[in-house]
Amino acid sequence: MKLAYLEYPGVRKDMPPLIVAHGLFGSARNWRAHSKRMGAGRDAYAVDMRNHGDSPWDDANDYFAMAGDLAEMIEGLGGKASVLGHSMGGKAAMVLALTRPELVDKLIVADISPVAYPHSLAHHIEAMQKVDLAQMQRRGDVEDALEAFIDAKDVRTFLALSADLKADPPKWDLNLDVLLAEMDTITGFPEVTGQFTGPTLFLTGLKSNYVTPDHREKIISLFPAATHVGLKGAGHWLHAEKPREFLDAVTDFLGEE
Repeated sequence: MKLAYLEYPGVRKDMPPLIVAHGLFGSARNWRAHSKRMGAGRDAYAVDMRNHGDSPWDDANDYFAMAGDLAEMIEGLGGKASVLGHSMGGKAAMVLALTRPELVDKLIVADISPVAYPHSLAHHIEAMQKVDLAQMQRRGDVEDALEAFIDAKDVRTFLALSADLKADPPKWDLNLDVLLAEMDTITGFPEVTGQFTGPTLFLTGLKSNYVTPDHREKIISLFPAATHVGLKGAGHWLHAEKPREFLDAVTDFLGEE
């Protein structure tokens, strides 16, 4: 599957490009500001994952499929890239590195572990499905409509970004039916053999519970060269909550090569 993406050309064409993979309900647009800055001079590409944004829709939303999408893109860019993934995108990036290690120069995993999580975000999808976008004039109206189902204002604001009110008829830039059907797959993590021995950074928010000490053994077994950086005061959306610290950690890890 050929993914849609936003491209940010760099001045160092001798360095592998950086691919940025967003999390569930996200898009390449969420990563515009970061992608422009954290490539450390290299070309950067923020992608829309399958069933998100402007990328194609498909009945599958498992991690092997998502990793395959990233692999296809990297092969088209020359066969080697550094990859940064957040949450769902981080799991896809990990599966890519484990199954196609020759394609990955450096790996950055933002606030996610290679484990299955017990929570479900199906209620967010069900809330979006209940909103009549045809009656909405602006994204603020979408946020207000979601308030009947979702308490957290930051979550409502984030989800409303995927409402395309200029389309005829207005629509969500998310394949809600497939994401709901695949929710257990998205919150899970597949059985993958092998290791990725290349440079790997696990970048986490210290207020988040997505990466815990209990996960360390699994992380090291799959990514023996992994290092860990925790951002104080940041939760799961660490790149939005602590953008300067996030950018510094990523650019330090990527280096100038």
